[in-house]
Amino acid sequence: MRFVVVVATAISLMASCMVVAGTDTDPEDTRVPEVLGFVEWAVINDTGLRMKARMDTGAKTSSLHAIDIREFQKNGEKWVKFNIPLGDHEDQPSSGELDHDAVTLQFERPVYRTVLIKRKGLDSQRRYVVKMSFCIAGTEHETQFSLANRSNFSYPMLLGRRFMADDNILIDSSKAFKADKECEYQTLESLAGSAHRVKS
Repeated sequence: MRFVVVVATAISLMASCMVVAGTDTDPEDTRVPEVLGFVEWAVINDTGLRMKARMDTGAKTSSLHAIDIREFQKNGEKWVKFNIPLGDHEDQPSSGELDHDAVTLQFERPVYRTVLIKRKGLDSQRRYVVKMSFCIAGTEHETQFSLANRSNFSYPMLLGRRFMADDNILIDSSKAFKADKECEYQTLESLAGSAHRVKS
């Protein structure tokens, strides 16, 4: 049996190992920057879905693992449906009652824009970009994510310079999971049982 869950909608600079998030930062920004490791746990809001997020200073736009991406119209606007199969990245804590391959989350989001991605040795790829809210290091954020199949990569989420600059984030490239605070998340079994179950 396979479950598909439908989701409606004073800090020191630590020498050379610290990476400044980007050049888009407002010079008059007086907020104390938050320092994160090069990999942190992120939780997508309204779901409790936890995944590893890698900080990518080489990319401006963040990226999120998604498959079966389909465009549709809703109230005269362009939306996309997409799935996140939890078996592709087995990051969700589990009691062992379910296998990650048994659970897929379905999302619907309005299309914010599209972006053309140039890939070395491959054809360029047009990707949908949506806005998603998420929690990282105990703090809520929202940023733009391009949707792409990342099943062959280690991290289902990449967080780019736009997120870092907008939210005043610095990256300590020598450490992973540096955050002191955690975000609330659900177990695999809770995710499967929190919404309508569909056989595939």
